Amino acid sequence: MRQQSIHHLLRSGRWARCIAMLWLLVGVGSASAQLGEQNLTDALRDLLQQQAEDEAAEEAEDAAEDETESELEQSIKDLIDEQTEDDAVEDAEESVEDDLTFGGGEQDTVEEDVTEQVEETVEDEVAEETNSGAEEAAGDVAEDEVEEQIDGQSEQQLVDVAEEGAETEVEEQVEESVVTAAEDAVADEVEESDVASSEEELPDSSLLPDEGAEEVVAGDDDAAGAVSGGANEERIGAEGDELLESLEAGLSDDDARIHLGQWLVMAESPVFEELSREGYVFDSVTDLPSLGLRLAEVSAPASFDISAAREGIYDVVGSDRAEVDLNHFYTAGVPDASPVDAGISPREALDIPAALADKVLRIGVIDSEVDVSHASLLNADINTKRFTRASENLPNFHGTAIASLFVANDENLVGLVPNSTLYSAAVFETDADKGEIASTVSLVKSLDWLLQADVDVINLSLTGPPNRLLEVAINKVSRTGVVVLAAAGNDGPMATPRYPAAYSSVVAVTAVDSRGRAFRLANRGDYLALAAPGVNLRHALAGGGYTTSSGTSFAVPFVSTVVALFKQDGADDDVVARLYASALDLGEPGRDEVYGYGLLTIQ
Repeated sequence: MRQQSIHHLLRSGRWARCIAMLWLLVGVGSASAQLGEQNLTDALRDLLQQQAEDEAAEEAEDAAEDETESELEQSIKDLIDEQTEDDAVEDAEESVEDDLTFGGGEQDTVEEDVTEQVEETVEDEVAEETNSGAEEAAGDVAEDEVEEQIDGQSEQQLVDVAEEGAETEVEEQVEESVVTAAEDAVADEVEESDVASSEEELPDSSLLPDEGAEEVVAGDDDAAGAVSGGANEERIGAEGDELLESLEAGLSDDDARIHLGQWLVMAESPVFEELSREGYVFDSVTDLPSLGLRLAEVSAPASFDISAAREGIYDVVGSDRAEVDLNHFYTAGVPDASPVDAGISPREALDIPAALADKVLRIGVIDSEVDVSHASLLNADINTKRFTRASENLPNFHGTAIASLFVANDENLVGLVPNSTLYSAAVFETDADKGEIASTVSLVKSLDWLLQADVDVINLSLTGPPNRLLEVAINKVSRTGVVVLAAAGNDGPMATPRYPAAYSSVVAVTAVDSRGRAFRLANRGDYLALAAPGVNLRHALAGGGYTTSSGTSFAVPFVSTVVALFKQDGADDDVVARLYASALDLGEPGRDEVYGYGLLTIQ
């Protein structure tokens, strides 16, 4: 340290002044010697020299401390700027991913990166904490180390020791601060979502009484307030939507989670002849006569790349002649159950004029198995067909519930159109890992069968990811005049769009309660078309008895029924346009992301 101090004095010019003083003293000493006072001169010189050295050493130490602190601060800031930010971002991402894990069947896990908003928060915190925390920590550590190591240590040794201690301390401070800030930001958004979507259900009342739409929405002050303010009360903040939307999008599109280990090709027969000549071999090929297509299935190994397979097919036949995609799976969701005695029967939820209620409609349903032995369905006209891989132990809760909303007919429960004919395609089976699922293959085959059955509408109370083959099949069905309707989904207000509801050729249906308020777990988005009763509905329970459930799945039969009635009426060729025009506007004026065009009515 003394060597360092002397060097510093030499560089600063202060040492030159000390030498000048010594030369002055030497001169004085020479004069004294000539006068015979050598001893006094030597003593004076030694004393002055010692004082000068002490003063120089003290100043050198102070200067060394200042310079060391400055150099340490700069070195540490350079290191922290390069390393701490990346470490803090990575730790924050891992922490936020853990804290955003949801339980239950409605929303699984949130994964991948913490999106732009969290990264921006992290970057801001890192910049602020690095600048302030690094300087403060570096100063403290440097001061302690300089005092303890001032003797016998070189400048480089001091830097090494101080940098190591300061870097560790700053990293801990920055990491803790950044993770906390990121978690708080996400927690605020989630809390805001929970508050907006957790309103208590109001007591039961008829959703559409004979004189009811005006009474529910305009005549009753409380109800009017609930309806007119619904959009504002239940909408999630834009930043929260954007944040969790992107997180959930990563999950929804994860092929490892949403397909069944097969890839599919759908095209017209000549295409398959061309592919066969090029050496393509498929595990199985199914004719879809009503759609005018063929469907091929191929096993997909773990390393399979659907993009490469798609490009290979397109190279042979062209991108406009075949559809290639994975065999995705779809779910019906877990219903939100309520006590049986609190449930509303279908006829109470939607008042259908007697002249229309007795009409015989042809309604197609794609769902799970139906318990046709249930007391309320014994006299119903239900045609069923299975499109599952398995043939035994198939689930039947959801399919039985949906069927009973349409055609139940006993003293305990009367469906919306009990005299109608139901064509029920069973597509759900139980997977050991994934629960109750339906595959793309089963849905496409079901659509072909229902088109052949000449149904008026097709009711799809299920949701899943987008799929090229499913979209093409639904578009072909829609072009024949058969209206396809699907549930918006029960994944919460911040969920990404669900399919097939989000396809432009499908009428997407959301659920409301008896006061016209959005179901708390319903998906939202610009793809929503209509709102219908879907909260606390009483329905048949597979195996016997009755229960009450809520969800967008249970709202679809109401819209399907009205569409079929409109088609039977024949007063307007554009049934969907008539459907939208007759809806009772709720929430924000015009079409919105909570209610679509509004509440279903029969006009």
